[in-house]
Amino acid sequence: MKCWLTAAVLILCFAGTIASQTAASSFTVSGIVQDQNNAAIIGAQVDLLNNNVRIKSTTTDGNGGFRFAQVPSGVLAVRIQSNGFATQIIDVKVGPQSPAPLRISMAIATLTQETTINATISETQISTETSDNQNAVSMKSSELKDLPVFDQDYVGTLSRFLDPGGTGTSGISLVVDGVEANSVGVSASAIKEVKINNDPYSAEFFRPGRGRIEVTTKPGEPEFHGGFNFTFRDAHLNARDPFALVRPPEQRRIYEGIFTGPVRGNAKTTFLISIDRNEEDLQAVVNAIGPNGPIQENIATPARNLLVAGVITHFFSDNNSFNLRYSYQDRSQRNQGIGGITLPEAGYNTSERESDLVYTQTTIISPKLVNQFRVLLGKEMQPFDSLNPGPRIVVTDAFIGGGAQNDSLRREHHIQLTEVVSYSSGRHVIKMGLNVPDWSNRGFENNQNKAGTFFFSSITNFQAGKPATFRQQQGNGHVNFLEKVIGGFVQDDFRYRPNLMVSFGMRYDWQNYFHDNNNFAPRLSFAYSPGKSQKTVIRGGAGIFYDRTGPRPVIDLLLFNGQNLDLFLISNPLFPDPFAGGAIGALPPGIVRLAPDVHLPYTIQYSISLERQLTKDSTLSVNYVDQRGIDLFRSRDINQVVVPNTTNRPDPNFGQIRQIESAGHSRSDALEISFRGRITERFTGMMQYRLSKSYDNTTGINFFPANSYDPMDEWALSNFDRRHRFEMLGTFDAWKLFKLGISVSLYSGSPYSLTTGTDDFGNSLFNIRPAGVPRNSLQGPGYADVDLRWSKEFVLDQKKKDKSPVVTLGLDAFNVFNRVNFVSFVGTETSPFFGQAVAAQPPRRLQLMARFRF
Repeated sequence: MKCWLTAAVLILCFAGTIASQTAASSFTVSGIVQDQNNAAIIGAQVDLLNNNVRIKSTTTDGNGGFRFAQVPSGVLAVRIQSNGFATQIIDVKVGPQSPAPLRISMAIATLTQETTINATISETQISTETSDNQNAVSMKSSELKDLPVFDQDYVGTLSRFLDPGGTGTSGISLVVDGVEANSVGVSASAIKEVKINNDPYSAEFFRPGRGRIEVTTKPGEPEFHGGFNFTFRDAHLNARDPFALVRPPEQRRIYEGIFTGPVRGNAKTTFLISIDRNEEDLQAVVNAIGPNGPIQENIATPARNLLVAGVITHFFSDNNSFNLRYSYQDRSQRNQGIGGITLPEAGYNTSERESDLVYTQTTIISPKLVNQFRVLLGKEMQPFDSLNPGPRIVVTDAFIGGGAQNDSLRREHHIQLTEVVSYSSGRHVIKMGLNVPDWSNRGFENNQNKAGTFFFSSITNFQAGKPATFRQQQGNGHVNFLEKVIGGFVQDDFRYRPNLMVSFGMRYDWQNYFHDNNNFAPRLSFAYSPGKSQKTVIRGGAGIFYDRTGPRPVIDLLLFNGQNLDLFLISNPLFPDPFAGGAIGALPPGIVRLAPDVHLPYTIQYSISLERQLTKDSTLSVNYVDQRGIDLFRSRDINQVVVPNTTNRPDPNFGQIRQIESAGHSRSDALEISFRGRITERFTGMMQYRLSKSYDNTTGINFFPANSYDPMDEWALSNFDRRHRFEMLGTFDAWKLFKLGISVSLYSGSPYSLTTGTDDFGNSLFNIRPAGVPRNSLQGPGYADVDLRWSKEFVLDQKKKDKSPVVTLGLDAFNVFNRVNFVSFVGTETSPFFGQAVAAQPPRRLQLMARFRF
């Protein structure tokens, strides 16, 4: 595989080099790169910068040497980067003659050196690199540790910058060290950097920038370092939930840390161990209305989580290294699904075990050709057990009782693979590769809803024993299948001029069960800096992004095929025995199938932005994004009763026929204003304001229109539409006395639908709206949240300074003003909660933190 990839890259690069034009100049910049023992460093990345904009790039040869020809005159800079060494930046004056060859000595990198250099260079300087878009969200560990991060969940904290319209059917795309993953796999202290919207039109990834999170983990270090964090929360420090009669007696404890260093004193072989132990004794707040009136109570929902990960990194030579990481996670949760209108009896217990082995090999084949190979082997098992075996009782937007009917077992063995070849020549940097994001053997035991679910349109009907619908599944719920997802890409980053970068890319995606073989997705982006100062960059791009289904729709297709599991729907059944006087075999079963013309949906996105360097330490970006979803997934009951409130279906041999189609559409427009850098002498951070509007006629593959015979009537505001969004993250340094981290989120309200509370078509969906009323016609209130972190570092040995052990104490306050942010508004006319919220975001909570770092 490597041979044909390399050959293809060489052919593409040769063709691109012939087409490129070379600016004439008579100066040369050259030098040699060595370590502190004067040994040559081979394969180091060397960039020639003009006003912090990369104009040329190369790698050091077998003797550690590098050379740039045809260099323009002026004051330039040479930046050298190599794994395990601190980045070096050397100023060079070119003209009236070529400067003398440079001799550069690289120091061994430490965590402090690495994060300081990156923060100075990459976060506050604009450039025409395709991956340096200033509307990206990029936070390093040195910044995240000073921010108010709930439960040290760095990924969750930054995920609020994602665009819900860009996440796709299978959810957020999480990329860890270049490999798509289900979880980060390491503790918070082992995370090096988190990025969102980095290079949004890269052909390497199947989702746009705001639909994916990229996480880079820390490698082992050649010197012994470590850290331990303890995080603690207790209900005595919290405010009371607005729907709780008494403050829930909650407590949360997190023990987390890392230890890294060389193996047997050999700096070429390093290790890193990370451990995370979470102990949650939390409670859910029930706020329902039953036959006897309001139901308000607190229910314990304890959870335990253990994550252990180990990393070995070894350099065979300066141009050949590997990284091996193993992680094991064990989670258990009790009384899940309870809260809001769901009563304690309808809860369930679950646990999950996951283990992953990730191997990464980086090979510098030549100074211009680099190959990276990554493979992930993993397995998971997750059972769900209902607390109550009885039938489920659903009274629309009043209460949910009975059993959870959620009994199932999920098993998975998967392989994920990435092979990327990079070739640089002159003005071209060409990348191409193969992605296998999912090759999984999946097993599923579906024992859900075996006792059935009764649906009532109102409490009055429940008291009268008159359910609207009964839903039950019977049969063999076992399925085992192989899911295959494959992708490939090629991309050319072409520096047409020193101030103009153009990127061309093409991606191909394929998955089995959806036989759609023409999913070619072109991508194009550019970055242009007009004028001599190069403090302004105009950036734009466009691309096509194909969707994936994830495993659950495939499971439904394989189980509800008319042979394994049967789904039965009964309108106006008897209660509590819906089969009294008749046999279940006399009922026509429901099935799930694909539409004959189904194919993978895709999204078209284009954007244009203006970026400006305001000061040495701050930038401003104004960005417009248009996104259109084409042929999106939805479901329809193509055997729905023709006349409402009757039971006669067009095909009497079947009940509900759920047909999965690719026929939905969406449209969103957004204007983003982003600021990042130093705001005042003491405050540094980033702010983003987003003005947007989003419409669609489907919310995903499980969405059913109110009337399956009139799906186009669903076109309305998207469920996630929020007209205004403002986010701010930053830190205030009070003359080294303490640090104050600030997080602010301000959103306008999201819409919700007005419904009648009836099931006119007998499909147990209860999504019928009054005549002439569109979907999402009602508007919820806005959201406001301010979080603070106060922290103070204590250096234990003042003489050692940077090498001294450090103790940090901190106090976090989440929702510091204790604002009540209501959620889950009810638009059902028959509900006693009509027009009200049944839940709220958490009230003010305080979190104590202690950290030891050496």
